[in-house]
Amino acid sequence: MLMLSRRLLMPLSVAVAVAAATAVPAATAVPVPTPVAGSAVVADIDPVTFAAEPAAPAAPAALAEPAASAAPPASAASVASEADVVHRGHVAFWSDQLEIRLRTANRGPADVSASTVRLRFSEPLAVRQQLPADCLWGGRAAVLCETGALAKDGPARRTALDLRLAGRPAEVVVRVDTVWSGGARDADSGNDTHTVLAPSTGDPYAF
Repeated sequence: MLMLSRRLLMPLSVAVAVAAATAVPAATAVPVPTPVAGSAVVADIDPVTFAAEPAAPAAPAALAEPAASAAPPASAASVASEADVVHRGHVAFWSDQLEIRLRTANRGPADVSASTVRLRFSEPLAVRQQLPADCLWGGRAAVLCETGALAKDGPARRTALDLRLAGRPAEVVVRVDTVWSGGARDADSGNDTHTVLAPSTGDPYAF
């Protein structure tokens, strides 16, 4: 009953696995342990005079071990790039109809090679409906859509969803977040994570 589009790129498949392992509530940041600095080397101390013991004589130059070459500096490619993915749009809901219009952009400083947005709903979606070509099911109450490569300060990628709910509730909550950004680190996740409450009035509610 679930429909997958063959046109979807690999990052969207990766995002599905990430979304499946993510709890339904908003994602919780996991603290990264800080490495403990190694203990400083302390010279041997004479317990009587409290003076440092004389150091052993250095080996002759001919027998000395060759000094280890300094490690090359880390290349720029080995350092994770940083970008700022932004989602903006509106949600409108009436009867069992749910309209979502989404614009996804990147404020930089680095480009994003690929990106995927996730939309989760407080009510299950009707099963017999067609999703856009760049979207797939993330469960009975979730959809994931590929938002593609995003150049720094480039044009926004637009996503349009016209969905049907399984029932006709008085309101629906829509949660929007990014589950893939091409491996780039997003230092400001506040502008790509939204929770929108839309009553069944047909009015657009912006985020």
